Amino acid sequence: MTSELFEKGLQVRREVLGAEYVDASISHADDFSRPLQELVTEYCWGAVWARPGLDRKTRSLLNLAMLTALNRPHEVKLHLKGALNNGCSKNDIMEVLLQTAIYCGVPAAMDSFRVAKEIFEEVESKQER
Repeated sequence: MTSELFEKGLQVRREVLGAEYVDASISHADDFSRPLQELVTEYCWGAVWARPGLDRKTRSLLNLAMLTALNRPHEVKLHLKGALNNGCSKNDIMEVLLQTAIYCGVPAAMDSFRVAKEIFEEVESKQER
């Protein structure tokens, strides 16, 4: 799929999540999973993330809250990296996750805090190298 919306989505997706991750996701797609990769790239990233209504930082913070509410730690991990790429601070992320504890439940927030701690340590160790 090479529509204009797909190309725009691919650019935004790479900028937020990192080209290495995105390119691997797309290149490892097979006949079964390729349609989902195309859908995600075109509609999630091209049609929604590329809209001017919210900045990327806000979108990232919203995603972290929603993914915590849905108890999706794999996606939380991915979007934590994206949130840092989009200028979210550790404090911004902490505040959002504290908010999720109240509205989504402490167990869900605890999982996201654990994942965030892992990501922060990973990012900080790469910066020290």
